[in-house]
Amino acid sequence: MLKTKKLGVIVAVDGTISTVGMYNMSNDPDLIWNGDILTGPKVGAYLTIRQNDAQIIASVITEKVIDQQNTIKSKEFDNRYSKNSINRVIQLKTQGVITNGKFEITSSCIPMIGNEVTLTTQKELEMIYGISEDDICNENTIEIGKSVLEKQPIRLPINKFFASHIGIFGNTGSGKSNTLHKLYLELFKSKYKAGILNKSQFIVIDFNGEYTQENTFGLSQTDKRIFNINTRKPQDKIAVTQDYLFNPDILSVLFDARPATQVPFLRNALLKFNEDISNGQSFADLEIRLIVSILRGMKQVATDAKDNWIQAAQSLGIENSQFKRLTHLSPNQYHNELHTEEGVVLSANGEVTAEFKKGAGLYQLKAELERRFDSVTKIKQLEVFLEFQKVYVSAWRSTNLDFINPLFNRIKTGFNSLEKVIEIKDRITNEYSSVNIFNLVNANQEIKRLIPMLISKMFYDLQKRIVADSKVTQTKHLIIDEAHNILNAEHKNVGDSWQDYRLSIFEEIIKEGRKFGFFLTLSSQRPADISPTILSQVHNYLIHRLVNDRDLKMLENTMPTLDKRSLQMIPSLGKGEVVITGNAIQVPLFVKVDPTTIRPKSDDVVLTDIWAKKNEKPA
Repeated sequence: MLKTKKLGVIVAVDGTISTVGMYNMSNDPDLIWNGDILTGPKVGAYLTIRQNDAQIIASVITEKVIDQQNTIKSKEFDNRYSKNSINRVIQLKTQGVITNGKFEITSSCIPMIGNEVTLTTQKELEMIYGISEDDICNENTIEIGKSVLEKQPIRLPINKFFASHIGIFGNTGSGKSNTLHKLYLELFKSKYKAGILNKSQFIVIDFNGEYTQENTFGLSQTDKRIFNINTRKPQDKIAVTQDYLFNPDILSVLFDARPATQVPFLRNALLKFNEDISNGQSFADLEIRLIVSILRGMKQVATDAKDNWIQAAQSLGIENSQFKRLTHLSPNQYHNELHTEEGVVLSANGEVTAEFKKGAGLYQLKAELERRFDSVTKIKQLEVFLEFQKVYVSAWRSTNLDFINPLFNRIKTGFNSLEKVIEIKDRITNEYSSVNIFNLVNANQEIKRLIPMLISKMFYDLQKRIVADSKVTQTKHLIIDEAHNILNAEHKNVGDSWQDYRLSIFEEIIKEGRKFGFFLTLSSQRPADISPTILSQVHNYLIHRLVNDRDLKMLENTMPTLDKRSLQMIPSLGKGEVVITGNAIQVPLFVKVDPTTIRPKSDDVVLTDIWAKKNEKPA
């Protein structure tokens, strides 16, 4: 049996707090025992209380000295600095119990007066950290750094950690970007790399372009794809299917449509477009019927309806000469029977004849509409269709144009942005890699709001269809850096419809995703800005330095595994130091995360290095 280093004995017990009388005054921060360097009895360190076959694990919360020769605390007999006069006393808080070789958080064993206190051994530390011998032997862990006090390697169990929702929080410059990168770098370095890239897909939402280097996550270009989304100078395009983009909720977000007047128009128009418009022929048939109805309409047809129709057709690039014969016709005169001087019937029984259509040039216009429609992108097709729908709802005055005209100003801008970053596909095949990084640093605000929702919902729905009622055989992992940008429950710059739809998507993902094999990793410098509903569903946390009271209060309210002492330590954490807590970890761990040689673009700016280059002028 391995001998242990005895430090003291329990002299008082008050609930989970035990008082220990130490055998000597040694204040060495580290002690060597059985070939291991173990942490001495200082605040925050683990000690073991021996009770028969059980080892009660406790952490040091206070330490002090007692003057044995001056129990009445008289200044006259103050002997605190006299030899053999003082005794060291520490207080421990019970954390859990090791029984049968396993650490458990339980109240089945309670410290008792007379129990001896010893150093916590290396093997006991590994049990506390939640790493089983099987996991270590089978390499089912990744090493992320060393414990702040014990300087012992900290390994995280792959299964418990990555098959969960993860939160990484910390102020700017605290090291959270390095931690996120370290997590997945070590995962891809594990012996499971081939299986990971074959069976799982990773989607990284990168608002600041921090993960766009060639060797990010230690992966080659064959294993990952970086999408540089640029609305100023088009670069890469994101492939989506029509049903995701041409969705009234998505486009209402993009166009900032008003719920009372503009959203119903969008919903009705998109419903008709998605159901009735399959190609140029179906589009041309519909719009020619519209102009015929306008021309043969009753007096209630708006006088500018025909001109509006021509203007909509011109948005497809049809030349003005194509409308010459049509411009000479006036509405409201073809609803009765009408003949030409030669006796040719133009209209009869409320229907216009072929002769009329030919005379008005509608056959040529129909062919031109069909050809032009088939030659443009799907996004342009929808833009033109919406223009015609505006003509339709205004011709019979069913909608006040004053309400929807502002929407069309935003539609033109929104579609212009979409054309630069989106490509509509009939189906998604090989457009995405195992690891996909969406760099949004050069995207405008509308696209930054839209793309994360669009691709998150698309990949989540795809995963649900793959899994359905069967067993999970492949997974998807959504990683959102600077998550407060899109998960803010009180976003003041956009409408309520955007907030509701956006939060409903991510709340469903974080509530239901785990059972479908869809896991979310959030990184943010402002956890208080993230929806409490979303934050409360995170399973494992890595918390860097945070000083804002709102952030700390949010963590306290949503993290049941974070104890009071750990919470108090968060504002004083150094750069790269992190508290790890959650379902995968038995007790909160204070860890110094190893810096990665492959760095995300998040290092602090060194002004003196910039200013030292006197001869270089800014671009």
